[in-house]
Amino acid sequence: MRDIVKGFLKFQCEAYPKRVELFKNLSNQQEPHTLFISCSDSRLIPELVTQQEPGELFVIRNAGNIVPSYGPEPGGVSASVEYAVSALRVSDIVICGHSDCGAMTAIATCKCMDHMPAVKHWLHYADSARVVHEARDYKDEQEQIASMVRENVIAQLTNIQTHPSVRLALAEGRVRLHGWVYAIESGSIETYNGQTGTFVPLAKNPFVCATPVEPQQAM
Repeated sequence: MRDIVKGFLKFQCEAYPKRVELFKNLSNQQEPHTLFISCSDSRLIPELVTQQEPGELFVIRNAGNIVPSYGPEPGGVSASVEYAVSALRVSDIVICGHSDCGAMTAIATCKCMDHMPAVKHWLHYADSARVVHEARDYKDEQEQIASMVRENVIAQLTNIQTHPSVRLALAEGRVRLHGWVYAIESGSIETYNGQTGTFVPLAKNPFVCATPVEPQQAM
């Protein structure tokens, strides 16, 4: 905790003064351009990886970067998605998984989660990814986990499209979906190409979308 307090004091003395006008403008409004849904893993910091300033990303973080399908049960993820799309009217939604994900490792290796019932229940929202994942063969555990991470991103892209606010925004051509996988060791990102159904390097494919916008709806 001491390091956190020291960090705040450094922010107050060094970082804040350089951004006084930014924080003044943000004091009573926010206009983020992107909803960024990522894992809670401490090694993935959305603002750091994307080099965005405060106010530019609306972030949802949870175990396994999961978006439950829309349903009658209210939840923090559903409410945050709806607010970002309907109220803040973000233009892009990124669902970002990452290498060495603990949640996806637990699913891929069939790790017993009985001692963490809340986590076990939460990970059922990745069941569709698990079913696809288990139908394939892998050369080793590393490949097995990497595949699960990717399949989960694809599954959550499908889940988020069950949310009415997202469906409307897609129909109106005012939002784009992106599926990313961040590699912790290399700092690289792969993005899901919705046209080919494959993951490709983001650096070489910066305009690839998970759900391509129709030409007449292009933004």
